[in-house]
Amino acid sequence: METFILGSGKIIAIANQKGGVGKTTSAVNLSAALARKRKKVLLVDSDPQGNASSGLGVHQRDHESQLYHCYTQEIPLADVLVAPNKKVKLTVVPSGIDLAAAEMELFPVEKREYVLKKMLDTVKKDFDYIIIDCPPSLGLLTINSLTGADSVLIPMQCEYFAMEGLAQLIKTIRSVKKSLNKDLYIEGLLLTMFDKRNRLTFQVEEEIKKHFGDQVFKTVIPRNVRLSECPSHGQSVIEYDVKSTGAQAYIKLANEFVRRQK
Repeated sequence: METFILGSGKIIAIANQKGGVGKTTSAVNLSAALARKRKKVLLVDSDPQGNASSGLGVHQRDHESQLYHCYTQEIPLADVLVAPNKKVKLTVVPSGIDLAAAEMELFPVEKREYVLKKMLDTVKKDFDYIIIDCPPSLGLLTINSLTGADSVLIPMQCEYFAMEGLAQLIKTIRSVKKSLNKDLYIEGLLLTMFDKRNRLTFQVEEEIKKHFGDQVFKTVIPRNVRLSECPSHGQSVIEYDVKSTGAQAYIKLANEFVRRQK
């Protein structure tokens, strides 16, 4: 297990090119749960869908500058930080559909894979953890996220096709590690949408643990209606209903995550 000095701005990319696996839900609620533990957390919304931003009440229409402008106009990352809730030590780098154009605009840029890393280096000393919500693809935005990250957390839905695409993601991580970021490692695999009533859920869990062993988080994220409801209220599930099973799962995950750093 890798170790990291708390307070030095560990950067974790949450990635899976397969959509609908709870990636953004995990990015938002793990960030909120860590902030609840009084950690200084920066959530970077690197998905043009902007769901991590809007899920915390940060909307594109309310902010002239966002991550896209940092990529294309070299606006300092510090200038686009938003604090949705003054009571919680959680800060957001907002995003929106304009970010989709950044991939094309980055192609002629020298060392284009390192653009996000350079941005994050300017602010990481101010945070305990920086969590990047990657888009559901393996394009240049995700490559930038993996190049800038210390580790990768991979959410996986407990369904029949859970392993589909994972091999390609692991291949991409290894490629980035070899050529762009030699220190990158897998933080862990997180099982999401866990349904104890479904026998297939346990079969998928067993299969994943057989292949990845201790890399799989012990905490699992259940199917929970509160997790589905809270984004429409612009809140994490921690704020929306801290007693719900979804909120308690992410609080437990945050505790396990912090223990792994020691």
